[in-house]
Amino acid sequence: MPKQYPIRPYARLLTMLGEQLIKNETIALIELIKNCYDADATAVKVTFENFGENYAVSEHSKIIIEDNGCGMTEKTILEHFLNPATPEKKRRKEKKPQTTLGRVMQGEKGIGRFAALKLGKKITITTYTQNDTKESVVVLDFSDYDEDFSAGIKDQSLFLDELTASVTKRFPKTFAGQTLFGKYKNNSGTRIEIEHIRGAWNQKKINDVIKDVNRMTPPVFFQNEKLQKQDFVVRFCPENQIFSSDSSLNDVKVLLEEKHLFYVEGKFIDKNKPYFAYSITKGGGHPKELKLFLDDSDFQKLSLYKKSFPSGIDRPIECGSFTFSFYIFDFSANTSPRYKIDKKLETDLLKSHRIYLYRDGVRVYPYGNPDDDWLQIDVARGTISAGSTFSNDQVVGYIGITQKDNPHLQDKTNREGLIETGNATSDFTGLLRSFLAYIRRNDFQQFRAEFEKNQNTIKAQDIFNQRQVETAFQAAQKAIEEKKPNALKLLKDTEEEYKREREYLVRRAETTEQLAGVGLSVETASHDITMIMRKALTLNDDLINDTQKDSVDTQDLNTRLTTLRGMLSFVDSTLKDVQQIFRSSRQRRKNIRVREALDKVHNIYKRQIEKSKIRCNIKEIGSPLVVKTTDAVLLQVFINLFDNAIYWKNDELQDRKIEVCLNGDETTLYFSDNGIGIPKEDVPYIFEPFYTGKGEDGRGLGLYIARQLLSKDDYSIRLAESKSEKFLSGANFVIRFYSEGEDVDR
Repeated sequence: MPKQYPIRPYARLLTMLGEQLIKNETIALIELIKNCYDADATAVKVTFENFGENYAVSEHSKIIIEDNGCGMTEKTILEHFLNPATPEKKRRKEKKPQTTLGRVMQGEKGIGRFAALKLGKKITITTYTQNDTKESVVVLDFSDYDEDFSAGIKDQSLFLDELTASVTKRFPKTFAGQTLFGKYKNNSGTRIEIEHIRGAWNQKKINDVIKDVNRMTPPVFFQNEKLQKQDFVVRFCPENQIFSSDSSLNDVKVLLEEKHLFYVEGKFIDKNKPYFAYSITKGGGHPKELKLFLDDSDFQKLSLYKKSFPSGIDRPIECGSFTFSFYIFDFSANTSPRYKIDKKLETDLLKSHRIYLYRDGVRVYPYGNPDDDWLQIDVARGTISAGSTFSNDQVVGYIGITQKDNPHLQDKTNREGLIETGNATSDFTGLLRSFLAYIRRNDFQQFRAEFEKNQNTIKAQDIFNQRQVETAFQAAQKAIEEKKPNALKLLKDTEEEYKREREYLVRRAETTEQLAGVGLSVETASHDITMIMRKALTLNDDLINDTQKDSVDTQDLNTRLTTLRGMLSFVDSTLKDVQQIFRSSRQRRKNIRVREALDKVHNIYKRQIEKSKIRCNIKEIGSPLVVKTTDAVLLQVFINLFDNAIYWKNDELQDRKIEVCLNGDETTLYFSDNGIGIPKEDVPYIFEPFYTGKGEDGRGLGLYIARQLLSKDDYSIRLAESKSEKFLSGANFVIRFYSEGEDVDR
């Protein structure tokens, strides 16, 4: 009978697992932090201690990872931690897949602990549970060994079972009621101290690690009611000073919310007849609910579908159900200003994020990295057609899978994405590629066609207007040619100069539109502010004089100080309203109740309205009018409307009126006055830059600016046309807070 021999791996297996299987220091730290997550930690602190300039490594350098999780008992250390590839986590997940805090445990292969060996050769682990009276200290010190764990004798290396770890118990010293970065208690948890650091570190690598760790759980721009942020905070600290977090994430959030063309959110449902159930929202509009079945003929005609499923789908889908959300952008050179991407700044922000994959709220690496094309989107654009799908730069997305619904989508042992054997992963990526191609071919293509059509109409109108100007010049040329032939060249030069000047002035108008509303509001508010400040200074001087007297009437002093505070409060409130118009306050669109912005502008013009004896009536119809824009846009639009309404008075009228009607059900605002109205000959030009009927009192920018600002949000302003839109006898304007083709039914 054959003799049986034990299999004894050499100790260098640890090097292979830690050094070679785990790709880099970032992945190593992520693995250790995932262990903290599985231990129900709410806070993790990563400290780089005793590093030199630009994180140069010295013999005293340490990397310390501390958490306030549940810790490990001595039994867990001896029976599981010191046994590589333990199945303990896998058994726990099968028996009870969720932790006490309701988290789904991530690790199960039992090799994540060797991530520490990627970082250094000496590992000291201190751990403590709330049920213990003593904390355990585990030391793994392999500093004296080379990469092959040679014992010092040529060709004689240690076996794995010849390596030892020391385990001691002591009264709590590390865990004695302290807190992590002054906030989170760590009455239990684990502290890993890594010495004899491997590899090199620098500021760039630190920044890259911080970015990746900040994306370990869904970043702020993926969080919503359905995807709540985990109570899990990770901080990086050099010499116990907390690093600033990745501030670019908030910039990306604003960019995604402000500039996306489409927001697509939904779920792939794996049933007998699989389908995508999703909603698609254009800009800040209303979501459109849709379903796309896999047997849809338009879906199956897609080139990417045929490439992903050459024989069709004649078997059950193996990847399971999953959720998704995508922000999609229009990179076309001639897109609407509402969706225009700043090539210098915003494009770089978008390129730093791709389509992320999260399992039970924890990221699957490296999917989502700038250089990762895990869905092979760029490959498809290069081999099939650039127009077959969106580019990686155009889409920032979130894919959510779970261990329950997607058991066949498993991580590779080296933590470099999903295992690609079998049909599960290819089904998964094929469905996602095909779905994005479907959105590209239908919704995106339809938007581009409609936009190009509108642009062609505008161009035709511009050409028509330009030809009128050319015709006028030609007539003038013919009239003077015989008598003054030298004037011909001058006239042609004048024509060219006119074209250049008009183009220049239009650009200037767009640049100065930010400041025009500020000027109007400051001009209006300055009289009140100056008057109040003059009174406040006089009162302040009186108070200073009174304090020099031998006796002070405290009650009178209190009364006058209260009056002074009221004056300063008025100035502060007025300046805050004006300040909202500045560029710094216009960076982010949000849902705003229009009535609140209207009341602020009404308050700015209150003195002028009372002085001009105007009755201002603001009424609301139906539900409150709420629109997605910025405070600055609404304030500037209303400032221009109020300013015009107050200026254009009718001397024959004793009873002057301004009527504003907000119709929340129609998402529309009507602004009317009973002034002299707009002359018929001026109607075609009132929204043109520098056209004014006020003479030297006017700038000709107000209504032009109002139209430009609203158009950037796909909103519009026009003169009222029908009787139902005209509330008073003077100028009547209609503002529609929805795009031309958008259905406003609620």
